[in-house]
Amino acid sequence: MAAAAGECSSYTSEVSERRGIPAASFVQDVQSYLNQSGLDVNSALGFLQERLQQYRVVEMKLLAQQRDLQAKIPDIEKCLDIVSTLQAKKESGEALVTDFELSEGIYSRARIEDTESVCLWLGANVMLQYSCEEATALLQTNLENAKASLEVLVADLQFLRDQVTITQVTTARVYNWDVHQRRLRQATTPKES
Repeated sequence: MAAAAGECSSYTSEVSERRGIPAASFVQDVQSYLNQSGLDVNSALGFLQERLQQYRVVEMKLLAQQRDLQAKIPDIEKCLDIVSTLQAKKESGEALVTDFELSEGIYSRARIEDTESVCLWLGANVMLQYSCEEATALLQTNLENAKASLEVLVADLQFLRDQVTITQVTTARVYNWDVHQRRLRQATTPKES
């Protein structure tokens, strides 16, 4: 099947892949497709179903990444807002009074005066202290990267959906071609009385 898969993938049109997602080929002529790929109808249908399954797995992974990024972007924006509020309060000379969560459902009130630095969670249980300016620059960079990654991810998902559609149409064309060929064979075969 690996050789057949390689042969089928060489029958693609303009784009061969996008970021590791193989492109599906639209089949105009089923007979020449089967001849070129060296597959019979059942093997071709099996290959196409396997490819559809691979696309579904990739789609689930991309959707999970999209959900993660969509949750991450508001968190980064919230952190940027907090750092800018701290900087504004520092410049005006006012103290910032806020409530913060100690543990689930338990809050305490804090008075923050003249803040020079903030601590940011980097992940993997790592927190680093940055000056407010460094924190703003880092968070801004992270926000831009997350938004760019989300745009690429959306484009990947659209490409993937197009490949799923092409593969489904190709599967239907191969199946319908096979049904038509069987009917033709039945019509030309002499009927026994």
